[in-house]
Amino acid sequence: MTNVSIIVALSENNVIGINNKLPWKLSDDLKNFKKITMGHTIIMGRMTFESIGRTLPGRNNIVVSRKKNEGDFHLVNSIEDALYISKGEKEIFIIGGEQIFKQTLNLASKIYLTKIHSKIEGDKFFPEIDFDEWDIKQSEEYSKNNINSHDFTFQILEKINT
Repeated sequence: MTNVSIIVALSENNVIGINNKLPWKLSDDLKNFKKITMGHTIIMGRMTFESIGRTLPGRNNIVVSRKKNEGDFHLVNSIEDALYISKGEKEIFIIGGEQIFKQTLNLASKIYLTKIHSKIEGDKFFPEIDFDEWDIKQSEEYSKNNINSHDFTFQILEKINT
């Protein structure tokens, strides 16, 4: 069975983006993202794909969109289609954006969560997480410095089987 994982960075007020961009610079978080997702399938919406501007190397890129695009990625019309073509893989990663996260939060068994210790202005938001449904398996603090624009905590959450 394929495990669905979400990997996301969000602010204290659940902001994940503004104007189709990340409203922070967190080099250490990007390094974590690359290390965790390398060699795996990543699923994203069209706007997230456009904000990145290219496929992410070393990963099977699946873009969920009703628009026709051409590129070095799988284009599917729905989350269900994305999950179907990913079946059999040990772990796949949902990387955004807002609508894709809303559609998949209830499917996830793990969240790789970067919690930015600031309220940040934005126009894209992550849905509310009921932390009573999740166990924190790992937590690591990072400080604001010349490569990270904010203090943040990286956590790995696993869904509690109820």
